[in-house]
Amino acid sequence: MELHGIFVPLITPFGLDGTIALDALGRLAREVLDDGASGLVALGTTGEPGSLTAAEQEAVVEVAAEVARERGVPLIVGARPDLAARPGVTAALSLVPPFVRPGEAGVVAHFEALTGDVPLVIYHVPYRTGQELSITAIRRLAAIPGVIGMKYATGTVEVLGDLPAGFALLGGDDPLISPMLAAGAHGGVLASAHVATRSFADLADAWRDGDVSRARRLGGPLADLSRALFAEPNPTVVKGVLHAQGRIPTSAVRLPLLPATQASVTQAVRLIGHHLEESGQRR
Repeated sequence: MELHGIFVPLITPFGLDGTIALDALGRLAREVLDDGASGLVALGTTGEPGSLTAAEQEAVVEVAAEVARERGVPLIVGARPDLAARPGVTAALSLVPPFVRPGEAGVVAHFEALTGDVPLVIYHVPYRTGQELSITAIRRLAAIPGVIGMKYATGTVEVLGDLPAGFALLGGDDPLISPMLAAGAHGGVLASAHVATRSFADLADAWRDGDVSRARRLGGPLADLSRALFAEPNPTVVKGVLHAQGRIPTSAVRLPLLPATQASVTQAVRLIGHHLEESGQRR
């Protein structure tokens, strides 16, 4: 299944009793797809997978996979590769080995050894992993059989030409998604697209269609919104906004995260309201 457009890396909503609000998760997944998202990511960083038990991780994937099958959209799953080996899951999201900084040759060898029955989307985020990759190394990774894409969150925009057919480059640094799309990215994996989903989808469509004027009109306000949603550790502000909108039962996160401050949530809600009013959207 081809990867393109905007993927929403789903938050994990919690109920008042602290358990996962699976019904809210399913509703949220359907809402973002209704609003133009092309696919879903379960148990990415935004989903707080490190604070979930194995049983909770499996429950999250079950809900996301049900929605993906129902809507016929791709689903990428992080946390554990075994969770991707089930019906309804398109690929596993696999992080470039963090902390050890194995070098580019080590990263390539790691993913050559990791590929198997489950297609892989590599998550390249050097400000978290400590491992930089050159364009040459990325092209080597893209050529590995079974590697179908990369979430590219480097904090920079580089033109990556000559990538093989069937390999999707997905921008993963939310405020930079417009220039990434302009540079040829196939789409993005964006926590910010939990809100103003339609506008992020329209942005991807505008760059794909060559409508530069429309893309520029959308890109600036969405970058401002993304910065507001990342004013505190992800996904705390996103959860605060979703709760304020009545879309999830609580804004709760699990340690080591703490809930976002009211000031950050209020600022993000204000920007969202202004953007939706300007664009004539309802959510």
